[in-house]
Amino acid sequence: MDFDAMFDAQLDTLREEGNYRVFAELERRCGEFPKAKSHDADAPDEVTVWCSNDYLGMGQHPVVRQAMKDTIDQCGTGAGGTRNISGTNHHHLLLERELADLHGKEDALLFTSGYVSNWAALSTLGSRLPDAVILSDELNHASMIEGIRHSRAQKVIWKHNDPEDLDRKLARLPANAPKIVAFESVYSMDGDICPMEEIVEVAEKHGALTYLDEVHAVGLYGPRGGGVSEERGLAHRITLIEGTLGKAYGCMGGYVTGSASLCDFIRSFASGFIFTTALPPAVAAAATASIAHLKQSDTERQAQRAQVANLRAKLDARGIPHLDNESHIIPVMIKDPVKCRMLADILMRDWGIYVQPINYPTVPKGTERLRFTPGPLHSEADIDHLVTALTVLWKQCALAHAVA
Repeated sequence: MDFDAMFDAQLDTLREEGNYRVFAELERRCGEFPKAKSHDADAPDEVTVWCSNDYLGMGQHPVVRQAMKDTIDQCGTGAGGTRNISGTNHHHLLLERELADLHGKEDALLFTSGYVSNWAALSTLGSRLPDAVILSDELNHASMIEGIRHSRAQKVIWKHNDPEDLDRKLARLPANAPKIVAFESVYSMDGDICPMEEIVEVAEKHGALTYLDEVHAVGLYGPRGGGVSEERGLAHRITLIEGTLGKAYGCMGGYVTGSASLCDFIRSFASGFIFTTALPPAVAAAATASIAHLKQSDTERQAQRAQVANLRAKLDARGIPHLDNESHIIPVMIKDPVKCRMLADILMRDWGIYVQPINYPTVPKGTERLRFTPGPLHSEADIDHLVTALTVLWKQCALAHAVA
């Protein structure tokens, strides 16, 4: 049997649909973010990155870099294996304490990525709580969906950001069944923010555990960067808060926070924690430094918000359609996979602007977009250059303008 032919046939279909993913070969240069060196033959040597999830540029921050370098000199590069086999490094515990404090929880547990923390925590909760039912927002991230699927628990999908639909579906379930309401604060593709208080009140009414994914909000919202739950004064009412160290904190890793019993339960039963190599101590130390810095510094958050507002205003002035939302994520809607890929290629090749096209299956067909994430290190000139490029391409490609 010719397996390669089978692989190639499906890849060719992806290409024909405009959904084949091409990864740009970039080299981040320390101290120059959002500029990056491009190794692609058909792109300028230097490009400006417009779609990074290093939202505040903390991966370049001198305090974070120094913490990582110092810890490499102290501990070496790797963790040596799983925490069960090689022991828990002191830097892991320091980071978990920092995270528990960030969210006002008793404890925290580290994972190797936000994807793994969602997958492991939800699959463990769903499989180990007898007769559990997980109620999932219909736009939850793939990592949450995979965790729920792996748990084999009963699953109920509720309409996106709709507390009334959640209430109806909770009311239909047996009163004695353990119920887990899983949702996100900031949804990464549309950039919308959930009606958190209403969701929490519905869950409390039915005695449900609340599982909140704050990966696109930690570091960015709240007076100390604790996310939307901190900003709205709701963190103490949420059972489990999950987050990442790989976005606004500029490092790598994922985590969950909650009661000491909850974290110990996941630590003791989650295969995604037990059987995987722990984060390198240097990464943990860098993340600890990043979180500690953003707890006391609002400078980066305020600068980011200013640039987000700046880009939105300039897009509006040129009639470039983008989704209106409360967050830092600016989706510019193309609504055609081939044009979306083409625009991204032209922006890279002719303008030195790197933005990855967002096509199916990440978003539904017909909602293809370019997703921009302005940060505090984007300059006024960077923003003007981007808006000029989009204005020119909008005319060349005969795309519809926003209606005033």
